[in-house]
Amino acid sequence: MLTSLAIRNYALVDELSAHFSGGLVILTGETGGGKSIIIGALGFLLGERASATSVRNGTPKAVVEGVFAVGTHNGVSDFLRDHELDQSRELILRRELTTGGQNRCFINDTPVSLTLLREAGDLLVDIHGQHEHQSLLRTSTHIDVLDACAATHRERAAYEDALARLRQLRIDFDDAEKKASELRERNDLYRFQLQEIDEVRPDTDEDEELAAEERVIDNAEKIATEAEELSSLLYEGEPSAYDLLARAQEKLKHLSGFDPSFAPAMEEIESARAILEELARFVRDYTSRIDFSPERAEEVRDRLGRLSLLKKKYGGSIDQVLEHRERIAADLRQTETLDKELERLSEEIASQAARCGELAAVLSKKRIGAIRTIQPDVVRALKTLGMPHADFSIHHTLTEVPENDDDGSEVVVRSRKRLRLTGKGIDEIEFLVSANLGEKPRPLAKIASGGEISRVMLALKSILARKDRMPLVVFDEVDAGVSGRIAEAVGQSLKRLADGTQVIVITHLPQIAGLADEHFAVAKEEEGGRTRTVLKKLNAEERVREVARLLSGAKVTDAAMTGARELIQTVH
Repeated sequence: MLTSLAIRNYALVDELSAHFSGGLVILTGETGGGKSIIIGALGFLLGERASATSVRNGTPKAVVEGVFAVGTHNGVSDFLRDHELDQSRELILRRELTTGGQNRCFINDTPVSLTLLREAGDLLVDIHGQHEHQSLLRTSTHIDVLDACAATHRERAAYEDALARLRQLRIDFDDAEKKASELRERNDLYRFQLQEIDEVRPDTDEDEELAAEERVIDNAEKIATEAEELSSLLYEGEPSAYDLLARAQEKLKHLSGFDPSFAPAMEEIESARAILEELARFVRDYTSRIDFSPERAEEVRDRLGRLSLLKKKYGGSIDQVLEHRERIAADLRQTETLDKELERLSEEIASQAARCGELAAVLSKKRIGAIRTIQPDVVRALKTLGMPHADFSIHHTLTEVPENDDDGSEVVVRSRKRLRLTGKGIDEIEFLVSANLGEKPRPLAKIASGGEISRVMLALKSILARKDRMPLVVFDEVDAGVSGRIAEAVGQSLKRLADGTQVIVITHLPQIAGLADEHFAVAKEEEGGRTRTVLKKLNAEERVREVARLLSGAKVTDAAMTGARELIQTVH
């Protein structure tokens, strides 16, 4: 339960602190006095959304801190252990919000994320807002209320995780299929290009080598003539360079006989003759290899033409042509890989869909079992709330999909039925109520009385609080639309609920306020030219006066005081 609440610089609150006991805690005050600010601060502490406008004007930050006595509450103990937080019989939550919108959250003085703070709050408090009972008019919310009463948390979480995995697999499949489709559209072109390149089978630098050969072929006759002339000059002519060197060698030989200093020159001229012989041999061989074949010339020119076409189409060089070939070949291989990936994903989707169907069936079975016990429980609760002839039923159907209906949603087949997998399972739930004897239960939206709707919500909340062992339940004007005898019945229901759970109620009805185990008054005060909200715990006499105010209005009469004392004494 909540043992203390401290609020600083939140909305109209400058500084406020209160200590609470168990049982039924009542908050009353004039309309617009700031009662909902207290509940808003509690919601802020528990992780609800808040903007920087929640910070009191002229202050740097708002701070709300709550101390909860949790004892050996299993859910809280598991939560602290799972998140490696200090175990304690008290849980201290604190949240700060700056004017810049920055949040700081703490659990037992350990900094935590806002998400973690919200998880802790979900274990500790159920806040029933001032207009929350109107949510029952939306059929889509009924399945959530049923799940809360049926305690399907684990089953639903397992199903939601499996469905999220299935939807991700669908996304992966669609992405892969889109990519494969794009590749397939280009595959015919790529195969043609690959075949065109492979038919030529170009080699690196081949075009340069062929271009050099083409220059030789084009100048073959001139080359042959000049090569023959060179051969004649070097070796075969009269006189040739070789003959002249031989004669020079003879002269050196004679000279060395006269002067030995000519001897080294003999070695140089011998080397020159060897080089000249090698050069003459190369020219003769080259001349013998010159091919004047028109067939080879045509072959070279044709090959160069084909290479030139490839370069023009796929790049400015043979290397770029080969790079393009590798790229399109890789894309063609990727198509094959994607086809295998699509096959794998398709099998995994089928398996995951079956898994979702199994988990949805488990969830559905638990819901159906809970319906059998919740229906009579709500009927009994409504009778105590002044609806003696009330009937309440939960209409359950499965999300069947016609054979020809394909809207893209996930569908599984179970017991020969095609069922749509929604975010909440395969069930459709609607609450039906009959308030009067002899009437068939009808959808809640067709019940005109807001008081009847609020009592249905109170009945469901009472069942939920007992089943979920919620330490604290907060009702913000759950008595909307009721008065007189019905108000007394609502108050008694809240009192019974408070036997095992701390209940905080904002009310304007004296029949409910008179039942308080603790009574606080909320009011606005002006100080230093500013308005602030204050919260005061009432003593016995102050309680009587506050209940009397609720009975008579702004002017508290002696009769109202007497009536208030009788009301408080009667209920206690």
